[in-house]
Amino acid sequence: MTLDLQPVLTGELLELRPLVPEDWDALFRAAADPLLWEQHPEHTRWQEPVFRQFFEGALASRGAFAIRERASGEVVGSSRYHAYDPGQGVVEIGWTFLVRRLWGGRHNAELKRLMITHAFTGVGRIHFLVGPENWRSRKAVEKLGAVLAGTVANPRGGNSVVYELTPERYAASRY
Repeated sequence: MTLDLQPVLTGELLELRPLVPEDWDALFRAAADPLLWEQHPEHTRWQEPVFRQFFEGALASRGAFAIRERASGEVVGSSRYHAYDPGQGVVEIGWTFLVRRLWGGRHNAELKRLMITHAFTGVGRIHFLVGPENWRSRKAVEKLGAVLAGTVANPRGGNSVVYELTPERYAASRY
């Protein structure tokens, strides 16, 4: 079984579609809020040169999405599948951000549900890599049922904590 890393995923509130170069302006507008990045290891990602590197990496990953709010038609964030290993049956979900007006509500829950449900059609485990001090993201993946599985070195320095989610843990979660 293989996993399509860039399907179109549609929910009631959001549509996730493959990221394309033409998404630059809209996605940078969504990302240009410093408060989005204050707990993130790259807390300057709201700045154009830093975000440009993020955007180019997202395109090169061939697993990135532009997230569009269906009601407004606006691009409101991005996420991606990464480090897909069909032999080990694992994929990472990460690099996710949404505009602040959508924090803490139904949009993030739907985003995660769409990506997780799709991922489990091709893998048995999902990994989330999070900055150790990014408590907002750590709490969010714990709500999904993910459990702390260790740490890995971050290529940009420091470490990331690794959370792992299985279909059984996800089914038993509040999501």
